[in-house]
Amino acid sequence: MKESRAEKNNAICIYEKLKQLAVELPPHTSPNGSYTMTSEFGGRCFYTAGTGCALNGKPFAVGRLGKEVSVKQGKLAARQCVLNVLANLHACLGDLNRINRVIKTTVFVASAEGFGDQSSVAEGASELLLALFGPAGHGVRTAIGTSALPKNQAVEIEMLFELKEPL
Repeated sequence: MKESRAEKNNAICIYEKLKQLAVELPPHTSPNGSYTMTSEFGGRCFYTAGTGCALNGKPFAVGRLGKEVSVKQGKLAARQCVLNVLANLHACLGDLNRINRVIKTTVFVASAEGFGDQSSVAEGASELLLALFGPAGHGVRTAIGTSALPKNQAVEIEMLFELKEPL
C-alpha cells in the first residue's frame, strides 16, 4: 500500500483519525444558489461557504436553540457541519492531509430570543476539529446567534483553512 504524504511526514493522517473516531465523511454538499462551496486564495488558503448540518440530504437539527433544539443537539449539529465542510474540501482538494491548520471557524446558531449559549454549541465543531487535527485544529472561532438559517437548520458553519503547500 502506498504511503500518503501525511504518513511520510509523520503527520496526523486525517482519514486514520476519522476511522479511530468511527466517523465517515458524508457525500459533499452542493450550493443552494449561484456560488461555490469552497474558494482558494493566496495559493495556500481555502475559505468555505456557509455549510449546514445536513445528514443524508436532510437537516440534522431543525429550529432554534433555546426553543426547539437543545444545546446537546446543537453541538451534534455543529459537528455535522464540520463533517460536511471537510467532505466539500475533500471533493475539492482530493486529500484532507493537505490541510496544515484551521485558521478560523464561524458558527452561526439559530437562536430563540434570550438564548445566549452559542459558544457551547460551537464546541461541537471545535471538539471534532481538535480530535482530527490536534493543535492544528485549534483556530480562532466566532459563534453568532441569528434568528434563522437556510432551510430552518439550527447551525451553519463557514471555515478558513491553510494548506501545507500551495496548489
